[in-house]
Amino acid sequence: MLELKINGDLRRIDVDEDTPLLWALRDELKLTGTKFGCGIAACGACTVLVDGEAVRSCSYPATAAVGKDILTIEGLSEDNSHPVQQAWIAESVPQCGYCQSGQIMTAVSLLKKNPSPTDQQINEQMTNICRCGTYNAVRRAIHRSARQLQEQGA
Repeated sequence: MLELKINGDLRRIDVDEDTPLLWALRDELKLTGTKFGCGIAACGACTVLVDGEAVRSCSYPATAAVGKDILTIEGLSEDNSHPVQQAWIAESVPQCGYCQSGQIMTAVSLLKKNPSPTDQQINEQMTNICRCGTYNAVRRAIHRSARQLQEQGA
């Protein structure tokens, strides 16, 4: 039995010790906003924050998350009011949308570390794959959310 702190709540789950965090979230806790993409930590669709760091949950053992703060797309905001989500909407980033929760969570982590990233820094840090090719819109949304966060003093 594992006790995980997810989106501010302690949750208990019974999973095998080698279960990836992705499947603990999706199958056990029904938090399906985190997507399965490739299963080898390459695409980023499964990105969540663990203690504020972006991690690819498909290859991150659930046991490694014990005692840490896990934030999923569901916990970012209940009403899409987070500045990164608002920027994604304003810039019409999603097309098919499949990769977007991972993209958003990666952007949140990036902006916590670097509140005013350059295009080059965004390109280096945003390694998530988007089949629809929304990379230019992602960059615009990150710049927009960076400005909004700075205006809010966050």
